[in-house]
Amino acid sequence: MGNPNFCLNSIHKHALRLASAIVLSLAFLALPIYADETLPVLKVGSDTYSNVLVTSVSITDVYFTSDKGMANAKLKDLDPEMQKHFNYDPAKADAVEKKQAADKIQYHLQLLKEPPPPKAVVEERAEHDPAEPAAPGKKLWAKSFLNQKAPDLVVEKWLTDQPDLRGKFVMIDFWATWCPPCRAAISELNAYSKQFGDKLVVIGISDETEEAVRRMVDPKIEYYVAIDTQARMKKAVEVTGIPHVLILDPQGYVRWEGFPFLDGYELSSKIVADIINRYSN
Repeated sequence: MGNPNFCLNSIHKHALRLASAIVLSLAFLALPIYADETLPVLKVGSDTYSNVLVTSVSITDVYFTSDKGMANAKLKDLDPEMQKHFNYDPAKADAVEKKQAADKIQYHLQLLKEPPPPKAVVEERAEHDPAEPAAPGKKLWAKSFLNQKAPDLVVEKWLTDQPDLRGKFVMIDFWATWCPPCRAAISELNAYSKQFGDKLVVIGISDETEEAVRRMVDPKIEYYVAIDTQARMKKAVEVTGIPHVLILDPQGYVRWEGFPFLDGYELSSKIVADIINRYSN
């Protein structure tokens, strides 16, 4: 597994949002306004949405509510008639997406040149946990709770069904929709949920608004999702860089923690299996 960098909170997060907002604002300026337009149906690839209310359109995306809730779709995935309706220009859309991707890559390369945030700590293990790969130390952008009781899981609202955690291992991912490595981790979290679903509950917690999380439909999340705009558990763990993952055993003790792409400490299905085997009753 490679290292797609991590996302810092506070100043860096706002800087990334500002950079993205500038690119997106330029995209919006080039288009007519379709806000509050209603459509009986909207076909996006093989999916069909009914009772559609368009909230906004950019050069690349259409944002809307429907019978399935809030969503967005790429204009390139619409049928030719709807692409024409929204003035879709493939060349301009491709240029905008490439610019956004390049800006994000440059931003994260710059982060690598900077020292860790003030709250970052380097944890030298007093006792090496055999369930994790050997390395002299592990950098954390959070407070370490390894082999300790995790802070209480507190959420503001479940955007999926609320999971039953009794007797289960729990994987908690602190993430955000604006964070590229968080999005990169979703496919692997989906895989863990499927592979270990009888013993492991995977939960993604964002401190963004419900609207922001529901708007993100790609990549698709196939595990439990909740929001807590007060970030209560995140603050208790003192998370300053995301994604940050915790794996709790059925008694609530943290058995793995950290950035899932960290070199030498990458989270993998083998590590998850080892933890489940080692700490099962």
